[in-house]
Amino acid sequence: MASGSDRNPIIIGGLPSQVPDFDPEETREWLDSLDAAVDERGRERARYLMLRLIERAREKRVAVPEMRSTDYVNTIATKDEPFFPGNEEIERKILNATRWNAAVMVSRAQRPGIGVGGHIATFASSASLYDVGFNHFFRGKDHGDGGDQVFFQGHASPGIYARAFLLDRLTEEQLDGFRQEKSKAPNGLSSYPHPRSMPDFWEFPTVSMGLGPISAIYQARMNRYMHARGIADTSNCHVWAFLGDGEMDEPESLGQLSLAAREGLDNLTFVVNCNLQRLDGPVRGNGKIIQELESYFRGAGWNVIKVIWDRSWDPLLAQDRDGVLVNKLNTTPDGQFQTYATETGAYIREHFFGGDHRLRRMVENMTDEQILHLGRGGHDHRKVYAAYKAAREHKGQPTVILAQTVKGWTLGPNFEGRNATHQMKKLTVEDLKRFRDRLHLPIPDKDLESGLPPYYHPGRDSEEIQYMHDRRRELGGYVPTRVDRSKPLVLPGDKTYATVKKGSGQQKVATTMAFVRLLKDLMRDKEIGKRFVLIAPDEYRTFGMDSFFPTAKIYNPLGQTYESVDRELLLAYKESPNGQMLHDGISEAGCTASLIAAGSAYATHGEPLIPVYVFYSMFGFQRTGDQFWQMADQLARGFVLGATAGRTTLTGEGLQHADGHSQLLASTNPACVAYDPAFGFEIAHIVQDGLRRMYGENAEDVFYYMTVYNEPIQQPVEPENVDREGILKGLYRYKEAEGGTIPAQILASGVAVPWALDAQRILAEEWDVRADVWSATSWNELRREAVAVEEHNLLHPEEEQRVPYVTRKLQDTEGPVLAVSDWMRSVPDQIARWVPNRYQSLGTDGFGFADTRGAARRFFHIDAESIVLGVLTELARDGKVDRSVLKQAIDRYQLLDVAAAGPGPEGGDA
Repeated sequence: MASGSDRNPIIIGGLPSQVPDFDPEETREWLDSLDAAVDERGRERARYLMLRLIERAREKRVAVPEMRSTDYVNTIATKDEPFFPGNEEIERKILNATRWNAAVMVSRAQRPGIGVGGHIATFASSASLYDVGFNHFFRGKDHGDGGDQVFFQGHASPGIYARAFLLDRLTEEQLDGFRQEKSKAPNGLSSYPHPRSMPDFWEFPTVSMGLGPISAIYQARMNRYMHARGIADTSNCHVWAFLGDGEMDEPESLGQLSLAAREGLDNLTFVVNCNLQRLDGPVRGNGKIIQELESYFRGAGWNVIKVIWDRSWDPLLAQDRDGVLVNKLNTTPDGQFQTYATETGAYIREHFFGGDHRLRRMVENMTDEQILHLGRGGHDHRKVYAAYKAAREHKGQPTVILAQTVKGWTLGPNFEGRNATHQMKKLTVEDLKRFRDRLHLPIPDKDLESGLPPYYHPGRDSEEIQYMHDRRRELGGYVPTRVDRSKPLVLPGDKTYATVKKGSGQQKVATTMAFVRLLKDLMRDKEIGKRFVLIAPDEYRTFGMDSFFPTAKIYNPLGQTYESVDRELLLAYKESPNGQMLHDGISEAGCTASLIAAGSAYATHGEPLIPVYVFYSMFGFQRTGDQFWQMADQLARGFVLGATAGRTTLTGEGLQHADGHSQLLASTNPACVAYDPAFGFEIAHIVQDGLRRMYGENAEDVFYYMTVYNEPIQQPVEPENVDREGILKGLYRYKEAEGGTIPAQILASGVAVPWALDAQRILAEEWDVRADVWSATSWNELRREAVAVEEHNLLHPEEEQRVPYVTRKLQDTEGPVLAVSDWMRSVPDQIARWVPNRYQSLGTDGFGFADTRGAARRFFHIDAESIVLGVLTELARDGKVDRSVLKQAIDRYQLLDVAAAGPGPEGGDA
């Protein structure tokens, strides 16, 4: 980690408008010198001198303001480029073979009868960026210090597969299984980096676009966090993120740049492949995306390295005494540069160099062919190597490398720089011949003119392949590689969970607080306590977790350099370089990125972490659902807490805070094990089983989602002989009826269970109904198990047909079943088809609103009295009660009058 002296100060400069001039004469001399430079040598010379002064000031650590952007030339001067240690000729041959195989793989995937698509233009533009990394920088898992973490641009996956093929990591049969994961199993390859699909190969999923950048930032931060807390030595790990310039328009791409700068994450390098194109056109046709991104990153406090022009431009720039060439580069928009990439040398001579006699003179001795091959820096191994080396050695700041390339580079005139190149997937015979000739590959015409184009391999004993293996051995193994070297954790026994199972006595405690009490006991455990990673988006106090501040402390690499305003309080805000809590500010996207990095540490670093991410329930799956999908793909584990849950429970907050659907959204994620517990003892069993499943022997690649509430209730003692299996599978009978003769069943989850218990009492006392109350801890798990049973029965008709768990639990019960929750009816309706009795549900369909709990529940007709009406309605349908009682119930409880319900229970932070 960078020392404090390596960091930029918080305030890095500004015009001294209020600072007195203590030596006006000296000031006048400096200003006169500048005037003289302008008058005698011109503005361009004066500009150059000023820029050199600023550069020298930074070298002397004088705090001068950052420039928003620099000239449209390479950041690293030719004279400052380091020695290139590789064999450029061999690396060119390797890259040519990789380019060919990547394009052929996608083209073959378009063969008749398959047509699964693929993308070739992205890798074609970024091939050199990857090749330099593979040959000289990306350190593997066996390097001795944990290796590097590389986030590959999703659309470049064909190139990564093509390189793995040359290294005998993938076979030709597997390349032909590209995008055919099931039909070609076990030889199918996933379309993009998908660890769940290829758990021994890919580490980080980077499609959807935009998730790679934010994930890389928080991975670099997690590396520092783990090192600071003594969990793993990650001091030499480096995070590389390969991104597209069009991708940088995604909010997640730029949204957390400041965190990386604030924390001095010099273990992080972004490489932005600036081919100036989105998927269907230019990124900034009328502007300059590299200059725009430079301004963003500089303003956020990053070190910026631009790699724009290859070495063929060096002699021209060396002649540019008056800055006319630099000015032309500065003022030419991206759309025009894209056009130059598709035109002839004569066109470039006329339209780029022809407008000024000084520019024409620079290229008068160059042929049109030479002008045509004035190339982009992102295709020059030496320029890229210099940038990577500078980034790796830079201290105190994260680095972004902005490398200009041409989309579809080397693929021929039908592909290079064309707006449609992203969607072009198949090369014609003529395209293949031109491509082969440009790459100087020994493939005869006859192999291209009939059948599918062949893959090319120079031979296992060739100098190219031996060179590749040698480089990877020196760098610590093959990349990408995912391996789980973690060991099962020694988990705490039942004693740790005993306090929560005893209930809360006369004290009213919300399920959020019940969970926090349990978490506190778990964090005291000598074996796993230090592995918990607490994460919240600026809401620890809302969730009652400020009690952790004095002991666990909030992670900040700088510690706490100020006196906290609440330092006299017992629960004072406390920051520490080895703090356990991640206080990520008001950024659910940032928190979820932390969650994913922590939850996959068992594979990334071989050290399991147990993340506990607590957030406003509404702002979880709704706001960051794409990242939860990414979490599933990355095989991350941990606990996700949707606190202040429910459509009616977060009293007073209103529509944007009232969550009645996150359980439904959670059900769409196959890796998410979702629960809606009602009581603390249920939470204890769920957490204990979650730790076993995720961190014990034969650990599973799942994560747990629990919705907990802020409404205080008297937490009951765990019943004797509690149905633990039912709690974990999703349904158990919590309380049998104690009166009445007409049977019925009430299924409730979460905060609705107390309403169901009130309704049970009313039904017995006033309507002679004997209703059992069931706690449905997980509607989602009940449905998931039932679907699996049906799938098995469908495919095994000759075997004894299985029965879903929910059916077995209810098959001996009597009377209709009414389900109720603080969720929309679609949540409990997930199990409707497998309930053997008549089934109906109540729920909170519609928008939430600000009001009391009582009024809100009466409005949605989910309160105890509405449950009574619901049960009576179903009994009337069965002819068990007269329909006239329904109107009686409506009138008796004033169910049409929201205000008649009263305010309901109070309490709980919002």
